Amino acid sequence: MATVTAGSAIPNALASGRLPKWAPWALLGASWVAAIIVFALLTAGAHSDFNIVGAILVGTIAFDVLLVVLSRLVEGARQATNRLVTSLVSTAFIVALLPLVSLLYTVIAKGLARFDIEFFTYSMRNVVGAGGGALHAIVGTLLITLGATIISVPVGLLTSIYLVEYGRGSLARAITFFVDVMTGIPSIVAGLFAVAFFSLILGDPGIRFGFGGSVALSLLMIPTVVRSSEEMLRIVPNELREAAYALGVPKWLTILKVVLPTSVAGIATGVTLAISRVIGETAPLLLICGYATSMNTNLFANRMMTLPVFVYSQYAQPGTPQQPYFDRAWTAALTLILIVMALNLIARLIARIFSPKLGR
Repeated sequence: MATVTAGSAIPNALASGRLPKWAPWALLGASWVAAIIVFALLTAGAHSDFNIVGAILVGTIAFDVLLVVLSRLVEGARQATNRLVTSLVSTAFIVALLPLVSLLYTVIAKGLARFDIEFFTYSMRNVVGAGGGALHAIVGTLLITLGATIISVPVGLLTSIYLVEYGRGSLARAITFFVDVMTGIPSIVAGLFAVAFFSLILGDPGIRFGFGGSVALSLLMIPTVVRSSEEMLRIVPNELREAAYALGVPKWLTILKVVLPTSVAGIATGVTLAISRVIGETAPLLLICGYATSMNTNLFANRMMTLPVFVYSQYAQPGTPQQPYFDRAWTAALTLILIVMALNLIARLIARIFSPKLGR
C-alpha cells in the first residue's frame, strides 16, 4: 500500500490527462492563420481576390477536426465527444457571423479608396468623373434622420406609456394591432404615403423636400420605438411603482421620476435600433427627397440628397470612367456604417449616464 509522505503533492485523478485551458484558443488561432496563409497563396497564384470568409470557414472546420483528434489522444473518448459538441456550437456561431465579416471586409477594403478629406468636404456640384465628395449627402442624411427622430420618439414613447400604464380595453387592443400592422409596412409604401400626403396638402404633385423624407422615415420608426419602449416599461418591477404610490406620489410623476429613469437604458437602445433601421432606407427617400448634387440644409424646401440615395445613384448610374463612381459609392456605404456605429456608442453613453445608479 503506497504511503504519502509529508510535503509531497497528492495527484488529482480528475485533473490528469486534460488539455490546458489555452489549448483550444491557440489551436483555433493557429488554424485560422494557416488557412489565411493557404488562401493568400492560392489567391496570389490565381490572381483573384482574397476570400476572408472562406479562409475563416476552412480554418474553423480544421480546428474542429484537430481539437477532437487531440482531445481523444490526450483526454479520452468521452471528453473528446464533449469537445466536439462544444466546438460545433462555436462553429455555428462563427458561421452566423461570417456574412457580417464578409460585409465589413468588403466595405472597408473598397471604401478606403476615397476615404479622404475631399470626400467629406466637397459635394458633387459641377463634378463629372473623378473627384467630388458626399458632404451634401451626409448633411442631408443627418438632418432628415434627426427630423424623423424628433417626430418618432415622442409619439412612440407616449404611445408605449399609454399602453403599459393606462391602456385598457378595445382602444389599447386597437393601438397594439395597428402598431403590429405598421411594423410590416414596406418602406416604399411609406414613401408613397409621404408623396401623396404632401401632394394633396400643398397642391404640388412633384413636391420633393427633406421634411417629407423625415415623415416617411417616422412611419417606419414609430412601430419600432413603440414596441421596444413598451417592453422596457413592462419589465420595470411593480414594486417600484407601488413604493412611489405609497409615498403619495401621483401616477404621472411616478412615471416621470421612477419608471422612465429605470428603463432609460433599454429605451435608448430601442431608439438607436429604430434609427439604424431607417437611416439606410433608399426607396422612400428617393421618392420624396429626390436627387441633388448641391448642399441643401433646409428641410422644408428643395430636393435633398441622402447617403443611401447617393450610394444607389453612384453605383447604379455610373458615368465614364466608372471606377470613380464605384469608389464614391463604397466610401459612402462605409460612412453610413460608421454613422450607425457612432449612434450605437452614443446610445450606450446615454444609457450609462441616465440609468439609475446602484447604492454605495
